[in-house]
Amino acid sequence: MDGICTLANDRVYDQLIALINSIEAIYGQTMPVCIYPYDHNTEKIAAELVHRPHVTLYDHQDSIQKWDKFVKDIWDTHPTAQTHWQKLGTDQYHRLGTHRRYCAFDAPFDRFVYMDADTILMSPLDHIFTQLNHHDWVVYDFQFKDLSHVYSLSSTKLKELFNPKRLQTEIFCSGFYGSKKDIFPEQNREMILDFLRQGEAEVLYDMAPDQTILNYMVMRLGLSNYNFALKLPADKTTGCSVTSLHFENRDQILYDKGNRLTYLHYIGLSSKLFHRVCTGENIDFPYRDIFLYYRYLHEPEQRPKFTTKAKAYNAIPSLGTRILNKLKLAKN
Repeated sequence: MDGICTLANDRVYDQLIALINSIEAIYGQTMPVCIYPYDHNTEKIAAELVHRPHVTLYDHQDSIQKWDKFVKDIWDTHPTAQTHWQKLGTDQYHRLGTHRRYCAFDAPFDRFVYMDADTILMSPLDHIFTQLNHHDWVVYDFQFKDLSHVYSLSSTKLKELFNPKRLQTEIFCSGFYGSKKDIFPEQNREMILDFLRQGEAEVLYDMAPDQTILNYMVMRLGLSNYNFALKLPADKTTGCSVTSLHFENRDQILYDKGNRLTYLHYIGLSSKLFHRVCTGENIDFPYRDIFLYYRYLHEPEQRPKFTTKAKAYNAIPSLGTRILNKLKLAKN
């Protein structure tokens, strides 16, 4: 069975609903969707899914605990990660819940496309599933242009493990990928841990924990990796990131120089921003109307009606606001 999966909790509720609605806009309720819980904060999501029989909230505790333990074991091998995280005031294991997307390798789909909750589906995924007939891992992004958010560039072992060509062509973003069930069986997981314990852990980039681990596992195990961004002719490729401001909106579908996007990724924008907009705060950000269209696809009457002048999401705070923030910090 094929399906789409994502990772969420109630903090990203508005983005999650937009994603699910965008999937329904293309597939109706024929495409099954599975949500992996970032944590236990999923009451709003569970209530919403009562009305969406094709969407399930994953609750296989054995699977969740297995991947939680595996990821902890990985970071226990890292020479500096936990010390770094403690200095930043984070938990012993940074953003542990983000690794629960790995449960997709257990269930419920034989083949799946994983999409971050801050993405919007723009096209049917036939081309992704077709390539999964020939490859273990299928992506469509340009992360290969920025190695610094995948591996630790200060690691002396990095280029010993992977030659420059692989580092230039096999890197991918963990926000969107196609793969298969059981691609990381216990034997492969133990092999990965052995490699890391032998000193390879230093190549992992600790501030993008799920992304660095996925890249390492796919590349270290030699899985077959296909990236549309590298395989399509230059005049047929599209971007996917909200940072690309030239996309054309045609009836709530985005196009890049005439080519329809596969998905739009609101990467780098805080979940709080989407919540604030949905509660009526007039904050502008790239492709806001696309987000609002899909967020309120089934309840357009609930879409916020803004009565004040829009302010940019990245606007510099006023002097008065900066002074008040400093006073608050001083009191704390």
